[in-house]
Amino acid sequence: MADEIERKFLVTGDGWRQAVVAKRHLRQFYLAAGDRASIRVRIADRTHAWLTVKSADASVRRSEFEYEIPVTDADAMQALAVGRVIAKVRYIVPTGDLRWEIDVFEGDNAGLVIAEIELRTMDQTFERPDWLGAEVTDDRRYYNAALALRSLDEG
Repeated sequence: MADEIERKFLVTGDGWRQAVVAKRHLRQFYLAAGDRASIRVRIADRTHAWLTVKSADASVRRSEFEYEIPVTDADAMQALAVGRVIAKVRYIVPTGDLRWEIDVFEGDNAGLVIAEIELRTMDQTFERPDWLGAEVTDDRRYYNAALALRSLDEG
C-alpha cells in the first residue's frame, strides 16, 4: 500500500508563473467516486496514462495505488466515466527539494487554480510562497473526484 501525504491550497496570484520548470496537459475522469475510494484514469499530454485507486478521506494522508496503462485503453475507458471529464494544465514549480504542482482548471471549473505539495512526513515543514491562499486539504469540494461530479459553481 502506498500512502500519499499531500496538502492543497487555493492560489491567489500569478507570482508562481515565473518559476515554472515544466507543464503537462491533463485529462482525467472517474470510473467510480464513492465515500470510501475513487478510481481515476488520467491521461498526460496524450502520451502516458494511469489508473489510480485513491482513498476518499479528506485529509493530508491518503492511500493511493497507481498503475501505468496504455493510452488507447484509457481512451476506451472514458465511455465508462461517471460525471464529467476534468481538463487542466499542471505546472511544476520547485521549492528546495520539494515541488509545487499547480493545476489550472479548464471547462466547467475554469478559473479554479489549486496548488498541491507532496510531503515525506505529516509534520514536514515547507516554504509558503506569497501566492499561496487558503488551505483546502480538508475540504472535499476541492478534490478532483468531487469536481468531476459537481463544479464549484453548482455548490
